Amino acid sequence: MSGLRQRQKEERRRAIASAATDLFRERGYGGTTLEEIAARAGVSIPTIFKYFAGKQAILLEMLAAADRQAIMGACLALPEFADPVDALCDLEARLMAESFKVMPPALWRELLPLVLSGGDGELPSAYCRMNDALKAEIAALLRDLQRRGKLGADIDVEGIAFLFNDYSHLQMLRLVQQDEPDMAGHAKEVRRITEIVFRGMAPQSGGSGRL
Repeated sequence: MSGLRQRQKEERRRAIASAATDLFRERGYGGTTLEEIAARAGVSIPTIFKYFAGKQAILLEMLAAADRQAIMGACLALPEFADPVDALCDLEARLMAESFKVMPPALWRELLPLVLSGGDGELPSAYCRMNDALKAEIAALLRDLQRRGKLGADIDVEGIAFLFNDYSHLQMLRLVQQDEPDMAGHAKEVRRITEIVFRGMAPQSGGSGRL
């Protein structure tokens, strides 16, 4: 019986998240209320609060899940790449692709200025905490490249992860101004910048082995 209850809880949680996702896309984040999410999911507002702290918690869970999916895929693909530039470009491409799966450009246009504002509101603060977790995952992937001899042993991995993450947000701000983002042009620009940065990260000797 406990297994059935757990499945029912998971299904209800997914239903709430799905309803919120649909409404965010239809009406925007700011234009969606908890009442509307509850009505779309077929639950009460108190039921929503059993699963999520509020509207922003639903949004952040969606974004965190997208980040996890991208990082997991990039880590699994890492041994396929002989060139670390390819590995880093693959990571960025996965992060961007998962971001657009979760939310279309119009919704990102609304949310990015809000979550990156650095204000005192809970949403920017919560997004910052989530983003810190993403930077830690990026740093872990970079350390893996170090262990494989593809990055210099003395490289500041946390600093590079910070730079990589900030650059990705900057590119996202540019891309979401287009209703149909130019992903091919974006990929070329990311590769160009990554190659420039990597010249300073490459090991000075050795490191010719493959990933």
